[in-house]
Amino acid sequence: MPEGHKLCLKCGEVKPWSEWHRNATASDGLSTRCKACRAAEGRAGHLKRHYNLTEAERDEMVASQMGLCVICLKAPAVHVDHCHKTGRVRGVLCFNCNSGLGLLGDDPEAMNRAADYLEGNAWKPTLVAPGVYQLPS
Repeated sequence: MPEGHKLCLKCGEVKPWSEWHRNATASDGLSTRCKACRAAEGRAGHLKRHYNLTEAERDEMVASQMGLCVICLKAPAVHVDHCHKTGRVRGVLCFNCNSGLGLLGDDPEAMNRAADYLEGNAWKPTLVAPGVYQLPS
């Protein structure tokens, strides 16, 4: 083994010490798996814990969407979207579309009002009493 290198027990590659996390309890002071392997395990664990998905299932969803976000149809699909009430996975979106849904509270009515607004059909509330507004039906 070259000086300043270590064998990763996960991927089997010999890598320089800079590719390892420190581990004070290990005899050599380094983790047993390289940073890349630990990161991959972390991503896989996150998918399983939060969405009960394997990486293969997620990749299959992305492939069924032709690799694109199903909302904007432009950006790569990289973020798993789910219903915050039921936990059901809906699809894989780009960062911006996934954030937009979350910022609008996953509220379909808010989404419809946003679409109306973008189409130039902004609603105008009617003042019916001091401080009381009625929305158009």
